[in-house]
Amino acid sequence: MENQIINTTKLAEKLAAKAEEHNWPFLNYFFHQIEFQAIIADLTHEHEKGHKFTPAFKDVFNAFFMCPSNDIKVIVIGQDPYPQADVADGISFSCSKTQKEQPSLRFIFNAIEADVYPEGGYVRDTDLSRWSKQGVIMMNTALTCRVGDIGSHYAIWKGFTAAFLEYVNKKHKDAVIVLLGNKADEWRPYIKDLHIIKVAHPASAAYSGGKWDSQNLFNKVNLRLQELGKVPIIW
Repeated sequence: MENQIINTTKLAEKLAAKAEEHNWPFLNYFFHQIEFQAIIADLTHEHEKGHKFTPAFKDVFNAFFMCPSNDIKVIVIGQDPYPQADVADGISFSCSKTQKEQPSLRFIFNAIEADVYPEGGYVRDTDLSRWSKQGVIMMNTALTCRVGDIGSHYAIWKGFTAAFLEYVNKKHKDAVIVLLGNKADEWRPYIKDLHIIKVAHPASAAYSGGKWDSQNLFNKVNLRLQELGKVPIIW
């Protein structure tokens, strides 16, 4: 079974090798720590209780592996993976498995079309790994959740998220941080030294007439990158 957790030591070694391959010293370190063993124990316990979780474990760290740590430009912080089975792919808001826009992604694309491509021509590709490869980490503060149960794994991943954001705050001083919604904003103390842009979570558009108040987010991010002498993101 894809979500079944195997021997922790072998899993840590496999993931650490992948972290090294993708130039991720933080992950390489974390996969050998007792905190990672605790995460695996919690997920294994979930499985033993009959709970399915999403995304599949092989995809859980895609947001990081798709963006080598020395290429980080932007970190977009959301909340949970899509709670439906077989939709989340490890990159927040990405829908590469189904190739169908979930509501939050649709609102994101609508904002990009309106603000960045007002003359048209935007390609609404549901695989957001193309952003990852440009230096954007699209992460959720909980990397997994039970199928159909948003927020169910928040406590499991709290230590990982805190450690990662503290690492970014120390090692990636020029990273642009995007906080999506009040839940993501709770992590602000961990990244207090960085350039932060906070907007409503795209899902909020469902309660405001179907339009997400993005506050020109994607142009603001690119403007900041240009100020830092970096290549803007092709959204």
